[in-house]
Amino acid sequence: MNKFEQHRLQMVENQIRRRGISDKRVLHAMATVPRHLFIGKLERLLAYFDGPLPIGHGQTISQPYIVAFMTDELQIESHHTVLEIGAGCGYQAAILSLLAKDVISLEYVAKLAKSASKRLNELGYNNIKVYNANGINGWEENAPYDRIIGTAAPASIPDKLVEQLAPQGRMIIPVGGSIFDQSLFIITKNEKGKVKIKRSLPVRFVPMVG
Repeated sequence: MNKFEQHRLQMVENQIRRRGISDKRVLHAMATVPRHLFIGKLERLLAYFDGPLPIGHGQTISQPYIVAFMTDELQIESHHTVLEIGAGCGYQAAILSLLAKDVISLEYVAKLAKSASKRLNELGYNNIKVYNANGINGWEENAPYDRIIGTAAPASIPDKLVEQLAPQGRMIIPVGGSIFDQSLFIITKNEKGKVKIKRSLPVRFVPMVG
């Protein structure tokens, strides 16, 4: 076991399991995906640190606990198709790919979309497709989606994402007009299409373009 594997297992135990995340599939995914390979070489010693890290273009890789919390709240099953808004470096998509059947990930910054796609392919995450697109509009081509996750914050919940959520679907997304006034929102849709919205943790994410 190398130092990165040791740090990763410590991250899962100290930052995630101890804060109440108990789903074995989520914990396994967090213990498996090599977070240090999704960031620059200069940041790798901090890869399993309890916080976000810069990935260029004004974007960040999210704090490990927040990645785990949001993934856990989605309640992903192995037959699900997941839409991710904000691919970034591809780390969250890699986590999702170990839990879901397919992942569609949208990234507004073209260079990040290209590098994330390349990285995910090289690491063998073959059930993910990354597109350079404005995530606030979703991705109609493969809709509806069993699960939707947003990793950038719009000022309000995007109507098109709610429309593209399947019956019995579940979405989690940070929402807020200011970086200092954001919360995670969990949106569920029942079998008849009725939508429920619940406010969860306070968070800080980069703004969603749109």
